[in-house]
Amino acid sequence: MAKSDHQESDLNVLDNAGATEGRVTSRVAVEDDHRIDLALRPRALKEFVGQERIKKILGMSIEAAHGRAEVLDHVLFAGPPGLGKTSLAHIIARELGVNDHVTSGPALERAADLAAILNNLEEHDVLFIDEIHRLQKVVEESLYSAMEDFEFHIVVGEGMGARTMKLKVKPFTLVGATTRSGLLSSPLRDRFGQHFHLDFYNHAELSEIVRRSAALLKVAIDQPGAEELATRSRGTPRIANRLLRRVRDFAQVNKAPIVTREIALAALELLEIDTAGFDKMDRSILGAIIDKFDGGPVGVESLAAAVGEESNTIEEVYEPYLLQEGYLARTSRGRVATQRAYTHLGRTRRGTLF
Repeated sequence: MAKSDHQESDLNVLDNAGATEGRVTSRVAVEDDHRIDLALRPRALKEFVGQERIKKILGMSIEAAHGRAEVLDHVLFAGPPGLGKTSLAHIIARELGVNDHVTSGPALERAADLAAILNNLEEHDVLFIDEIHRLQKVVEESLYSAMEDFEFHIVVGEGMGARTMKLKVKPFTLVGATTRSGLLSSPLRDRFGQHFHLDFYNHAELSEIVRRSAALLKVAIDQPGAEELATRSRGTPRIANRLLRRVRDFAQVNKAPIVTREIALAALELLEIDTAGFDKMDRSILGAIIDKFDGGPVGVESLAAAVGEESNTIEEVYEPYLLQEGYLARTSRGRVATQRAYTHLGRTRRGTLF
């Protein structure tokens, strides 16, 4: 049976996590998520819903590594928060039957921090680094030889008297996760033998995830109720589970024995989550582009000022889903609201977009 130290990353997802932690539809993990999600996370590939191609390739790679008694190639997971990168990292360790060690890019401030972790690895262990694109340059460069040759180079002394010592590292598998793959340096990216990009989930997959989580939380929910939550979960399991917990609270307070579609709709209306999974800020962003900037194009700084939000929060938290679903478009001149945004907000388009 695989062991896990489950050390929590001190900054798991985004620099601006604190700005979005009260938002029900945020993909950013907060303390409440970590506590409950541990119980809801799938523990094996066969329990993991969605990402079928990734599961098939990972299962094949793990079985082959087992058969050859070799270390699994380093694995890089990319994609928006909340899609299962951390869950897959833990599953890899369990399927391999080894320990997993968890840290984050921001937590590794010095090469010595990384050396301490590598020195504690047993043979074939899994080291999971969340938000790996945020590694300090000196830490990243010291990781190269550890990944390729299972050696860690330590610089001892300073100036003319400095010398490099080689520390042997037991063969291990590095699993990296990033929400900003474009910020990864080419030398680091090239050292991963397997690259996977996690996609948003479809409604059927999210409905299955909601039903599975409801069973674990001992929440009675019918199929229409699960489907309603799935349609408003922005393609993200973490959001689906968060909405389920809020709807569970609503059902309990209103003494509803089962979460039906009607109960789900009433709870979601109270939470101001509309049929597209948008909350108040999503609608404010689209509304500002349409009403204040004639549909765009508008720069992100101007848009941020108009809605009272940080520009990097808009880019990293709100925009990905709006872009993915076709409500927003990026041009060389700025953000533009699409016809789908006009239709969803019930606005009449006054002119052309460009």
